Amino acid sequence: MKRIIISLIVLLTTASGYAQSAVSLRDSLNAAEKELELRPDSINLRLKKARWNVELGEWDYAKNEYDLILLHDPDNLSALYFRAFVNTKLGRYGFARQDYMNVLRQVPNNYEAKLGLALLDDKDKKKTKAFDEINLLVQAFPDSASAYAARAGMEEERQMLYLAEYDYSEAIMRDPTNTDYILNRANILITLGKKAEARRDLELLIRLGIPRANLSDYFKRIGK
Repeated sequence: MKRIIISLIVLLTTASGYAQSAVSLRDSLNAAEKELELRPDSINLRLKKARWNVELGEWDYAKNEYDLILLHDPDNLSALYFRAFVNTKLGRYGFARQDYMNVLRQVPNNYEAKLGLALLDDKDKKKTKAFDEINLLVQAFPDSASAYAARAGMEEERQMLYLAEYDYSEAIMRDPTNTDYILNRANILITLGKKAEARRDLELLIRLGIPRANLSDYFKRIGK
């Protein structure tokens, strides 16, 4: 089954994954632009340039690159998927939804597009539809940590805190070193008054390399 390469989306959605400085990202973008001057018809180069635009938060420039790619290659999965992501950032929810649907037209069970669509619908205030979609995604991909974490985020927003705690725990079981998941669960545990369990999560974060000073506000909330 065809799948979309998701290394870029991982970089964009996890704070720990942002490995390059703005300066080195800009250097990479400039190099891609120079290569494109020599090979303006190269789709791979345009995908590379768009990647740097996205990582720099240059949403309009990225969208223009994806538009050009899709003009010549209308079924390019990567361009469709990441243009949907960019359109979401630009608040163009209808266009983003259409791009996700076009990915799913080609690959009906594509995980990344289904997750993107559920998160988009939640952002677009289609709360019931989004929650139905994320429930179906967890059922279809029970080994996916990010599916559980996405559902936990929706549950937390809806103040379904015990369910959110459970889903973050399921996500952590599948991705034990993901500090975002652990921190989110710790925050929920504190809110629920489960301070001993929250402290265990905070100590785990320290063992995983998060400086204690960065967690001082959380420790204050549990009385330490």
